[in-house]
Amino acid sequence: MNAKIYYSNDIDDSCLKNRLIGILGYGNQGRSHALNLRDSGFRVIVANHSDTPNGRKAREDGFDPLPIPEAVKAADVVMLTLPDESMADIYAREIAPYLKEAQGIMFCHGFNVHFGKIIPPANTDVFMVAPKGAGYKVRAAYEKGGGVAALFAVRQNYTGAAADMAKAYAKGLGCGHSGILESSFEEECVCDLFGEQAVLCGGMAALIEAGFNTLVKAGYRPEVAYFECCHEVKIIMDLIYQKGISAMNKGISNTAEYGGYVVGKKIINSAAEKIMDEVLKDIQTGKFADAFLADIKKDDNLLTKTRKANDEALIEKTGAFLREKMNLGKD
Repeated sequence: MNAKIYYSNDIDDSCLKNRLIGILGYGNQGRSHALNLRDSGFRVIVANHSDTPNGRKAREDGFDPLPIPEAVKAADVVMLTLPDESMADIYAREIAPYLKEAQGIMFCHGFNVHFGKIIPPANTDVFMVAPKGAGYKVRAAYEKGGGVAALFAVRQNYTGAAADMAKAYAKGLGCGHSGILESSFEEECVCDLFGEQAVLCGGMAALIEAGFNTLVKAGYRPEVAYFECCHEVKIIMDLIYQKGISAMNKGISNTAEYGGYVVGKKIINSAAEKIMDEVLKDIQTGKFADAFLADIKKDDNLLTKTRKANDEALIEKTGAFLREKMNLGKD
């Protein structure tokens, strides 16, 4: 393990303190970035439609949201915190025509740049700061005097200051308290998508629901199945998050540990690993990105249909009932 990790004391943020930063979009990430940077002493402007919930929130937070073209023209560095699926279209219409030579163009995820949906001008700095946490976590950690970890990457270094600005930006978010690690647009994008699909949002959720359904189908009550296959996931994940997988296994009963060793490899076996290889290849080749961007434009897209089905699933109804009646999910 020889990766260099940067902390706040390692970073001189003066290279960015004298520049005007435009945060494009005031959603989950954009709001946290704007507030943290402002509280860290950076000069920040915000771009968002003013007559939307996010625009109104920006005004409540003390910003005067501008149209995106106006913010791009005014700022020295712009951070795109827009949704992946709409970012390229917005970039083409409202950002690209107004870019200036030596301007900094920032991203918090490598998706559109890595897959060639956005190709910034060669005479600009292009870099990324990707906090390893949802927007609300980025803000909550900062307010507590800390910060989430982050990756940074440089795609184009036209002025020679791109890496320094990326680290300064990450420091302004509070990420220097936990650590800032250098990556690349490709590495961040591919690993992020794979982790979401194969483990965090896809694999884990599917495993939880499959376990729940197996117990219910066998005649066991949904409430008990929910506790065993969903509710207690947090206990295990907290142990892993705090101390690692090995320590988690030492912190549970011998019965649970033994059963996990015996059965874990039956569930996640060579066939599952082969599927993971296929998932990774689809991400690396851009097949997933193209499929996602094409599907999201349909009225009956997968997200819309699946969200509705998920809302009606027995595991969701059971969880809602238990959270209300037994005060679950409060810690």
